[in-house]
Amino acid sequence: MIQSTSQNSDNGLHVAIIMDGNGRWAKARGWPRLAGHRAGAEAVRRTVKAARCLGVGTLTLYAFSSDNWRRPAEETSGLMHLFEEHLRTEAPKCLERGIRINVIGRRDRLSATLLGAIKSAERATATADQLWLRIAVDYSARDSILRAARHYRAPSPMTREDFAALLAQANHSSSIVRDVDLLIRTGGEQRLSDFLLWECAYAELFFLSTMWPDFGAVDLEGCIREFRARDRRFGALPVAAA
Repeated sequence: MIQSTSQNSDNGLHVAIIMDGNGRWAKARGWPRLAGHRAGAEAVRRTVKAARCLGVGTLTLYAFSSDNWRRPAEETSGLMHLFEEHLRTEAPKCLERGIRINVIGRRDRLSATLLGAIKSAERATATADQLWLRIAVDYSARDSILRAARHYRAPSPMTREDFAALLAQANHSSSIVRDVDLLIRTGGEQRLSDFLLWECAYAELFFLSTMWPDFGAVDLEGCIREFRARDRRFGALPVAAA
C-alpha cells in the first residue's frame, strides 16, 4: 500500500546524490575497484549522519543503476554482497537513529539473499520518522516511468498526483516521495545518468569534483548552504518583479 505522504518527506529537504567516483578513487591509489566501493560505503555513513542534522527529511542515494549490470561480473557481484552486508549491519543502527530504509528500483534481478536483506531492513525500520533513506539499486528512471505508465487503467485523465503514486508503486517506494530539492553528483561528471528524472523537474543541481569516498559532512553542508541561498521561483517571477 502506497501512502500519500510521509512525515519526514514533508518536514525536510529531499536531497538526492549520485555517488560517483569510487572506482577512480581506488585506481588513483593502485587499489581494486571494490576497495573504492567499500570506502564509498563509509562516505554513505558520514552523509546519512550529517543529513539528519542539516534539515534533510529524505535522502535518495544512487547506488547501482540498471546500466551498471554492463560492468564486469566480479564488480557487480562484489557490489551486491556489499549491499547485503551493509543492509544487515546498518538496519539496527538506523532504527536506533530514527532512519527509515527503503530500497527503490527493480527487484527481479536481485538474489534471494539480497532481497531478504532488503525486506528485513525495510520491515525493521518501517516506523522510523527522523530521516527517510532511499537507496536506488538496479534503478532506471526511464524504465520506472514506463512501468508506471503501463499500470494506469482509470478512465479519467491522469493527474501528476496519480502518476506519482504509480511511480512509487513501480519503484517499490514505501511512500509517494516529494520532488527533489537538491541533487548532488560527485566525481566531476555533469549529467543525471537516468536518475530520478520525474522527481528532479525543479531540482537545484550541484556537480562536485570530489570523489564519493572523500565526500562528507562539510561537503553536504556547503551544498545545502548554497541551495538555501538560491532563489527558487518554479517558473514564476520574483516577488518584487511580479
